[in-house]
Amino acid sequence: MKRRSLGSSSRPSPTILPHKTPRLRDHYNIGKKLGQGQFGITFRCVEKATDIEYACKSIPKRKLLCKEDCDDVWREIQIMHHLSEHPSVVRIKGTYEDTMFVHLVMELCSGGELFDRIIRKGHYSEREAARLMKTIVGVVESCHSLGVMHRDLKPENFLFDSPHEDAKLKATDFGLSVFYKPGQYLSDVVGSPYYVAPEVLRKCYGPEADVWSAGVILYILLSGAPPFWAETDNGIFKQILEGKVDFQSEPWPHISDSAKDLVRKMLEKDPKSRISAHEVLCHPWIGDDTVAPDKPLGSAVLSRLKQFSAMNKLKKMALRVIAERLSEEEIGGLKELFKMIDTDNSGTITFDELKQGLKRVGSNIMESEIKALMDAADVDSNGAIDYGEFLAATLHLNKMEREENLLAAFSFFDKDGSGYITMDELQQAAKEFGLIDAQLDEIIKEIDMDNDGRIDYGEFATMMKGNPGLGVSRSMRGNLNFNLADAFQGKNNVGE
Repeated sequence: MKRRSLGSSSRPSPTILPHKTPRLRDHYNIGKKLGQGQFGITFRCVEKATDIEYACKSIPKRKLLCKEDCDDVWREIQIMHHLSEHPSVVRIKGTYEDTMFVHLVMELCSGGELFDRIIRKGHYSEREAARLMKTIVGVVESCHSLGVMHRDLKPENFLFDSPHEDAKLKATDFGLSVFYKPGQYLSDVVGSPYYVAPEVLRKCYGPEADVWSAGVILYILLSGAPPFWAETDNGIFKQILEGKVDFQSEPWPHISDSAKDLVRKMLEKDPKSRISAHEVLCHPWIGDDTVAPDKPLGSAVLSRLKQFSAMNKLKKMALRVIAERLSEEEIGGLKELFKMIDTDNSGTITFDELKQGLKRVGSNIMESEIKALMDAADVDSNGAIDYGEFLAATLHLNKMEREENLLAAFSFFDKDGSGYITMDELQQAAKEFGLIDAQLDEIIKEIDMDNDGRIDYGEFATMMKGNPGLGVSRSMRGNLNFNLADAFQGKNNVGE
């Protein structure tokens, strides 16, 4: 069960990133080695401009022996960008490439691996284990809602952000993660022996395999030992395929029936009968301390379209400007989501394709509601959602709120560089975007806080950062859900 092929080669080093990057050492001072995995070495580094500490994972290009290896690294970068706005995922800051290495600069988690804490503690209390499991399965549910399968969930791939007891747990290492489509089954056997699901060994699996791996982690958290163990990998695989879980040995007689019920449901051999990530989060043992979420996350596409539909035209145009300036690695995940819905590969999403795409990811909503989402995302009103419109509508709002992106968007509208967006400039931009009947005077009135008939940067940034009442179209105000309260209904294991 190899992660990627390893070795050395005398051929020229491959190019991984689609664009040239600055030199890493021009921007960072490289410090001590933090750890070494099977494929990369991680160092502590300090950004020269800010003195902020980060972690830098350096992947030697000599170990990338074929196109598949290079594609794996590029996909890992895209998936990290795709997921890194999640609070329990290690955030990627940037990527650099030179003749010898690809470098991934990311958030520094100084508290070490979950694996090491389990070794130190022996096992966790049920309350502590439930808290950690809530984070782990929350990441799994978010991955699936964004069309990503992790495929290598294990305690070594979760880090604490500080050495303190109350440190936050964060997922890292997406080297084996892949984009997938609902209903699609994979066959390549990847992962780590103790944590791999039986259907992976049978070479026909979907995202349910991640829930199995999380179930193995839960068993280890509670007991300090893996549920399937043998002296050899083949011995472990045989036990996994048999699927007999020991609840008789210590400390299981002293563990609650509720905890054991959840472990059994996560380690169900049949993936079709296995509990989903959302159902794990709703299980009484997990949701004991807080109110469990009442609905699955559903499709990230749907939730982001819903947010986008409530925005005024200026905010929608600004998001399009920001989306178009993002790097390929930052939008790679959204590109995969677009391709999943654009089934005829025409480069646009029709009403029928959007309806079928939302249905495939388990969103059970009325045609009239889908039409409302379609009309909201179809900014130029040509009857279809093109790639640029889709990016703008599904962009994570955290990316929108970055200062450099806000400045770039403001500069796009402020054509004469006066520091203000005027009605004439807004009309010019609307024309460029093919907007009709945009009610621009109404937009300026609702954003123009000092009533001088124009929008300065402060007013623009306040609108973009979601100040209540600003950036929300008047027709939506007071009714932001516009009959989409049921949009997230329905159990769905695939693409949640």
